[in-house]
Amino acid sequence: MRERLEREFDLALIATAPSVEYRAHLTNGTVVDVDNPSALPAPTAIDRVEEPLLTVTILTPTEYTGTVMDLCQTRRGEMVKMEYLSPQRLELVYRVPLAEVVIDFFDQLKSRTRGYASLDYEPAGYDASNLVKVDLLLNGVPVDAFSTVMHRSKAEDYGRQMTAKLRELIPRQLFDVPIQAAIGGRIVARETVKAKRKDVVAKCYGGDVTRKRKLLEQQKEGKRRMKNIGRVEVPQEAFISALRLSD
Repeated sequence: MRERLEREFDLALIATAPSVEYRAHLTNGTVVDVDNPSALPAPTAIDRVEEPLLTVTILTPTEYTGTVMDLCQTRRGEMVKMEYLSPQRLELVYRVPLAEVVIDFFDQLKSRTRGYASLDYEPAGYDASNLVKVDLLLNGVPVDAFSTVMHRSKAEDYGRQMTAKLRELIPRQLFDVPIQAAIGGRIVARETVKAKRKDVVAKCYGGDVTRKRKLLEQQKEGKRRMKNIGRVEVPQEAFISALRLSD
C-alpha cells in the first residue's frame, strides 16, 4: 500500500507504530486527551496518566492454556475469569491495556495456538498506570516518529532494543551519529554509528610529519563542523523496525 501511494501519487509516507489515546490528568486539575506521544505534557505537569483497557475473551483448546495465559500476563493482563466449557475447551477473560493489544496480540495468539483460539474484546474504560514517554534522539535531535508512551517496566528495554536496531539500519555518515533513548530527559541507552573515514594522508609520502598532522587536524575540524550542521537520513525500514522488535 505504501509503495503504491508513493509511486502513483508521489507522496512521502512514514509508517510508524500504532498508538492509542491516553488521558493525562494535569496538576492544575485539567484533563488532556493525548493521541500522539509527542503531545504528552512534561512530566512535572502531570499528576497521572490513564490508559484505555479492554475486556478480552479468549476461547482456546485446553492444551494451549499455559501459553495463552503467558501471553496475556506478559501483555500486562489481569485475569477476570477462567471457565472450562468442556473437557477440551476453555474460556479465559482478561483485562488488558489496549496499547498491548494493537501490536501483534492477535497474531501471537494465533501463532501460539496454531489458529485454534478465538478472540473477542470490548472497551473497559480507563485506568491509571505508571506510563512514561520514550524519546529517540538522533545526533541530539528528538525524532517524533519514534516517540512512544509505554509502561515504565518495559521502557528501558524498548530504548535499548531500538537504539541497537537503529545502529544497524542507519547508514554511516561522514561524522559520528549518536543514537540515544531518553525517558523524561534521562538517557537510558546509547549507540553510535561510526563515521566513514577518508584517508587524507594517503598522498603524503616521506617528508615532515607535521604535514600529515596538519591534514588530520583539518579533517577533524571539518567533521566537527559537519556534525553541527549535518542531517541524518533515516531509511523507511527504521520506522517499521519498532513493530518488529520481538523478531
